[in-house]
Amino acid sequence: MIPKIENINIGDEIEIVEEPSLTYALDFETGEIKGYKDGLEAMEQVVFKILNTERYKYLIYDWGYGVELADLYGKDKAYVYSELKRRIREALMVDSRIIDVIDFKFETIERNTVHVRFVVRTIFGDIETSRGVNI
Repeated sequence: MIPKIENINIGDEIEIVEEPSLTYALDFETGEIKGYKDGLEAMEQVVFKILNTERYKYLIYDWGYGVELADLYGKDKAYVYSELKRRIREALMVDSRIIDVIDFKFETIERNTVHVRFVVRTIFGDIETSRGVNI
């Protein structure tokens, strides 16, 4: 039997609250946590962590976190360029504080390494960043 629900107005009861961007400040060189970061600095850390976490590899993260780069090894450069743009953008746009990912520029530094530079537009400002990928 299906219950009947009548005269329920939940629109007035729901309040959307924006979560703060305050997070622990990670020192990636020493592996230590040193204080806190907020705003644009916190977003720089978020972008770094997402782009350096392979999606589906670590059980601690849900399947929407990280970027898929491992399967690009051995692929053609033209394919890698188009996929990198799509995959990086898709990985970062999961965070609601990221507005857009733009201005992709590619270069091949070594024979098997593609380097991509791009701008991440956030609610706190723009972040210029890059990522190297072995192909």
